[in-house]
Amino acid sequence: MSKAERLGFSKARLERIDRFLQDKYVGPGRMPHAQFLLARGGEIVHQSVLGMQDPERSVPLAENSVYRIYSMTKPVTSVALMTLVEEGLIALDDPVSRHIPEWKDLAVFSAGTGPYLTTPPARPMQVVDLLRHTSGLTYGFQNRTNIDAAYRKLKLENMHGEHDLEAMIQMLAKLPLEFSPGEAWNYSVSTDVVGYLVQKIAGKPLDQVFQERIFDPLKMVDTGFRVRDDQKSRFAACYDAAPGGKMKLQDDPQTSPYLAPPALLSGGGGLVGTAADYMRFANMLLNRGELDGARILAPKTVDLMASNHLPGGADLTEMSRSLFSESTNAGVGFGLGFAVVFDPPQTLIPCSLGEFYWGGAASTAFWVDPMEDVTAVFMTQLLPSSTYPIRRELRTLVYSALMETNG
Repeated sequence: MSKAERLGFSKARLERIDRFLQDKYVGPGRMPHAQFLLARGGEIVHQSVLGMQDPERSVPLAENSVYRIYSMTKPVTSVALMTLVEEGLIALDDPVSRHIPEWKDLAVFSAGTGPYLTTPPARPMQVVDLLRHTSGLTYGFQNRTNIDAAYRKLKLENMHGEHDLEAMIQMLAKLPLEFSPGEAWNYSVSTDVVGYLVQKIAGKPLDQVFQERIFDPLKMVDTGFRVRDDQKSRFAACYDAAPGGKMKLQDDPQTSPYLAPPALLSGGGGLVGTAADYMRFANMLLNRGELDGARILAPKTVDLMASNHLPGGADLTEMSRSLFSESTNAGVGFGLGFAVVFDPPQTLIPCSLGEFYWGGAASTAFWVDPMEDVTAVFMTQLLPSSTYPIRRELRTLVYSALMETNG
């Protein structure tokens, strides 16, 4: 019996994954490379390593290639905050202004391009609003509103610019919210603010908190806010999607700003790391907070994070004002740091009740399926993540190969 069969998968059907990735994406030059890790019960059942880590220099992709994981940083930051919640240092229903006094008088945008017409919020922003993106904050790249434009003008999301987390918080204090907290869902810099809260409450820089509370215990040896000198030869090139299914180099790994420490330690999108490291993080979540004897969170805390926290039990189609989406959102809510499936048939793809997931801007993705004991991590470097439906396709391929199910 093969390892795949022992773990409940069809080996022949799993082999479709490599052919699919190669024939549709890597071979035709739509993606520079693709790495996919699939595990069941924490045991690797399949791995794909395809294409060139650095196509310009003909460097092949390796199992330990280093990627920009962008918004897959968000679950890490959320876990870090929840470790502080467990210690009683902050609560989910705390007003954010208790920890950021400068935000006490944040108002809601009505009109204008600055100075703005505003109205008071219906209620104060709470810590839970930051974790679930119902804070009223936004992202400049959405190009949708006057507030988005103000974020772009201030270069709020520029990790390798001049301002740090403290300066970002001060700039946000001078801008109105898009909407009253809890009224809608909008993908935003909320998780960067969570990162600020983490370092303020812990009394240490965010990178140090991550190292001590998550990376060292989980033996995530290749994850951090910069590419170390010893990682430079493993750092993947990043591309922009170009017309006609082509690619254009976006960030050369030899000259990338990621080779130096960033000014802004972005809890929303600043980490680089490997597929193997992120799989350890995903398996910790699958195990409800523990991996190989290292306990990061209590089981009930992970259960809380992996529940839908959108007001009224709504899904993202009902709550979202965001033009940006990691996937279609019917039947999907949002927990404390990632999306959560609560109505599988509505998603129109094979998945499980209680599955949770997220992805990054360069088309990376992960998911955790507690029902089937499955974890998956996909890495590539192609901006934007909306270019191809790769995340939905991978779920279909994986669950089409799963022969022994638990639900």
